[in-house]
Amino acid sequence: MIARYGSMAVFLLLVVLAAAIGGSFEAGEWYYSMNKPWWTPPAWFIAGTWVIVYLTMALAAWQVWLTGHYSRLGALTWWMIQLVLNVAWSWLFFGLHRLGWAWLELSLLLAIVVLCIRAFRLLSKSSAYLMVPYLIWLIFSWVLNLVTWTLNGGIFSKVLLG
Repeated sequence: MIARYGSMAVFLLLVVLAAAIGGSFEAGEWYYSMNKPWWTPPAWFIAGTWVIVYLTMALAAWQVWLTGHYSRLGALTWWMIQLVLNVAWSWLFFGLHRLGWAWLELSLLLAIVVLCIRAFRLLSKSSAYLMVPYLIWLIFSWVLNLVTWTLNGGIFSKVLLG
């Protein structure tokens, strides 16, 4: 029983660590002063969404771990890669203020999450379903990142904004 819930604690600790590192790159004055689409969610909504997403990610990984299947380590490797890329996006976007690089990195993150979901699905369908809210949030974030980048002089600004 301790081993079962101890493993859950490990996955929760990993997402809390990722959230703490990613959150250390704060949205400063540069972010609040930049052009953003009207549909940009308020900070409280973004924070709440991340809490839910991180919890479902941890539960998904924990369920895969509990399968005991020999291929769970491969599936969890995809999960760890996406967690690192998640933090890297915060570093690129909020830390370095590189919206274009952050958008490209987010494109890679989306692909890795799809591979993670696919690997999870082979072991536990419920784990794959638990990753879907994260995928949806990333797709929304990908569009928001692209539009924000474009509104602030990104590569597509000349084409789309004239």
